[in-house]
Amino acid sequence: MTADRLFAGQETTWPPAFRHMTGPWCLRDGQGGGKRVSAATLEGAFTPEAIPEAETGMVRLGQTPLFMVKPGEDALDAALNARGYLRVDPVKILSGSAAAIAAEPPPPLAAFTVWKPLAIMTELWAENGIGPARMAVMDRVQGPKTAVLGRRKDRAAGTAFVALERDMAFVHAVAVSPGHRRQGTAVNMMRAAAQWALDHGASTLNVLVTEDNHAALALYASLNMTNVGQYHYRMIAPQKA
Repeated sequence: MTADRLFAGQETTWPPAFRHMTGPWCLRDGQGGGKRVSAATLEGAFTPEAIPEAETGMVRLGQTPLFMVKPGEDALDAALNARGYLRVDPVKILSGSAAAIAAEPPPPLAAFTVWKPLAIMTELWAENGIGPARMAVMDRVQGPKTAVLGRRKDRAAGTAFVALERDMAFVHAVAVSPGHRRQGTAVNMMRAAAQWALDHGASTLNVLVTEDNHAALALYASLNMTNVGQYHYRMIAPQKA
């Protein structure tokens, strides 16, 4: 699993509305769907003089300049730092064997997959800050996809989105209601997601987690998911009023 395949997989399974190539940059029109679908990435040879071209392009899209910095892009990282861009939201890409994660199935009715999402799933996402713009990202996915509903004590407790890129399945938008956290709901959802991934020909289950989300990192570690990639963002600090 190469870094290029990982980044291609995460974009296929969580895509921007549009991609625009300008100079060495890929600019993304995220339409409010979050950093991952809005960040510019370097796709060609880097020179510091190329940064204003990306900045101008993002402003024309109505977006605040935002860059995703991948491993090995030290010159870009240093140049953005020198221009006052802050390093934010470092992310780990975690991966595990779908077969191993699915080996212990969730209890009956504790988690199941369905597409399209049920109304209660949309409500759960909304309660956790995942609104229409991110739901639109899910709708844009063209390949196999599903949503996972986690249940506890006969109540809807959590939800997640899963999509396939060849033999890799990616889990996005994991949300568990505060009253049901640390009670096994997320584990059950991940096991259901892994079974769906196996049924659709995937061998790995992957998820992206910010480094400060210690509870999620512990959860995925318990499923023997390991760090296979990382990146971070650079953005200008907001101006104080």
